[in-house]
Amino acid sequence: MFLPRRWRAVNAVAEPGCSAVPDSPSTKRWGYDRHGMKLPSSLTWSDLADGTFIQGRRNLVLYGPVGTGKTHLAIATGLRACELGMTVKFYTVAELVMRLAEARRGGTLERFMSEIQRCQLLIWDEWGYIPVDKEGSQLLFRVIADSYESRSLVITTNLEFSKWGSVFTDDQMAAAMIDRLAHHGHLLVFEGESYRMKHALMKER
Repeated sequence: MFLPRRWRAVNAVAEPGCSAVPDSPSTKRWGYDRHGMKLPSSLTWSDLADGTFIQGRRNLVLYGPVGTGKTHLAIATGLRACELGMTVKFYTVAELVMRLAEARRGGTLERFMSEIQRCQLLIWDEWGYIPVDKEGSQLLFRVIADSYESRSLVITTNLEFSKWGSVFTDDQMAAAMIDRLAHHGHLLVFEGESYRMKHALMKER
């Protein structure tokens, strides 16, 4: 899988004990801190640890400022799903758009879509961090539409729903994306100071 090294494990079967979500045995090794994150009343930590949201084909949108733990939780959730024997794929949105566009140009889009359709959990990181052109927006929408009620999506973003149209060049398409994600989805809100800024070497005196 074409991914930075720290994410590659999500696209393979995880080794026993290598991952954690809050409430799972290895939480301490991940150092995950629940403070600053709000779960909706319709979702529990057990839903994440046991993968029941994936079995129910529900989506998660992890929303909040940079550095507040969204990617951390997305990766931990994906690795936990691997431990439970589920098939998981992880992409940054920029990488996925590039892969989809290359597949379309190379005549292999249907093959690539088949790979995606075989997974039970699809994780997209950095949603809305960079603009996506019309072709990329259409391709992302196709994946979302194909995934609707068929698999779970986990998306990390620092962009509120009302601004999605500005990133995906089309307000109507953005609204259709939100509609499909929200119908069987949960919004997890992250707050607080960036972990990276809090522990930045530049702050040392």
